Amino acid sequence: MSILQVARIGNPVLRRAAEDLSRDQVVSAAVQKLIEDMIETMKEYDGVGLAAVQIHESKQIAVLEVEDNPRYPRKPRVPLSVLINPKITPLSEEVEEDWEGCLSIPDLRGKVPRYTSIRVEAWDRHGKDLNFVAADFHARVIQHEWDHLHGKVFLDRMRDLSTLSFLQEFVRYWADR
Repeated sequence: MSILQVARIGNPVLRRAAEDLSRDQVVSAAVQKLIEDMIETMKEYDGVGLAAVQIHESKQIAVLEVEDNPRYPRKPRVPLSVLINPKITPLSEEVEEDWEGCLSIPDLRGKVPRYTSIRVEAWDRHGKDLNFVAADFHARVIQHEWDHLHGKVFLDRMRDLSTLSFLQEFVRYWADR
């Protein structure tokens, strides 16, 4: 397994929609290694999610996990998941603004509105169908990664840029609000 280089904002790869995979591609040794490398990279950088485009691969793959993460210490646990070719459907119009950060936009945080509940349809890492409901922080992480797979970053979703903060200022002025 390898720690991969994460693309940073300004790299055009982050602005392109990723390509769907076939089931045959999903189970290939190359894609399975990529998934393992993505998981290792996400954990190395204390991310809660990582999309393949963030490591320079135009593939509809996202990995996510929240477990004792120092960057998100008070967030609920989300089990390790691999989502391939994900589709999301909001289950209501209810949105909530909350703080987000991104491995591709290091040291910045901003408040982003996201649907509070979504239906997710995808394949797992073995090409098996997934169909589940995600809510709250779990839904937020999936929507964040889904955006990456479609050429968007959290800055594009912000309604109020006055909340955009460097991490140090976020911790000092906003974190406990």
